[in-house]
Amino acid sequence: MSGVITASEPSWIAPFTGLSPRQFGKLITALRREGADPVRKGRPWSLPLEDRVLLVAAYWRTNLTLRQLAPLFGVSKSAADRIIDHLGPALALQQRKRFRKDTVLIVDGTLVPTRDHTVAEQSKNYRYSTNHQVVVDADTRLVVAVGRPLPGNRNDCKAWELSGAKDAVGKTTVIADGGYRGTGLVIPHRREKGQTELPAWKEEHNTSHRKVRARVEHAFARMKGWKILRDCRLKGDGVHHAMRGIARLHNLTLAG
Repeated sequence: MSGVITASEPSWIAPFTGLSPRQFGKLITALRREGADPVRKGRPWSLPLEDRVLLVAAYWRTNLTLRQLAPLFGVSKSAADRIIDHLGPALALQQRKRFRKDTVLIVDGTLVPTRDHTVAEQSKNYRYSTNHQVVVDADTRLVVAVGRPLPGNRNDCKAWELSGAKDAVGKTTVIADGGYRGTGLVIPHRREKGQTELPAWKEEHNTSHRKVRARVEHAFARMKGWKILRDCRLKGDGVHHAMRGIARLHNLTLAG
């Protein structure tokens, strides 16, 4: 059975990955270097690495069911499932381990509706969701860390520590919104008890803080263009792998 979609036709690459053919080629080279395409014993993969990566990206981008997606690549539903299980973790963002002394990071949490109720809980959006702590570089706007998903009813100040995002950035300066009180992060000034308004200099600081912090919201907006982050059917660590994989593709798109 032959497929309709293939990476050998460059016009399919950008719609499903957001990458140019040149960027996609760099990604494939990096994946091979990282050992994502080892020689297997027994039956080989039915698709080359390029098409397998495109299949995973198409699944994340469109959120089609595997029964709908598999025929487009000329493989069976079970083969498509195995490809996603194998390559999803391999595509995950490698979190940065070192930061310059003058680096400023931004953190915020985002909710991903998740059907696996063993990892999700009902949250403020009234759906079973997972809370993902995402850290971006304020200068480059690249995602530098993604915490492990927590149930959606966890507030951000708890999720910041429990997800591992705090440990991932170490002592680097991090700014956040007012939901991170008591975490030691740089958050907006608040009125003290009895104050009717903030001093002018604090209002200026808050305005500047909002403008910079908006960059993480812009990153969320671009990442949520991948429809799997609007209704994730993956089980267990699948939502974590999808979030980190999409973060990597997001970074490649920005880096050019």
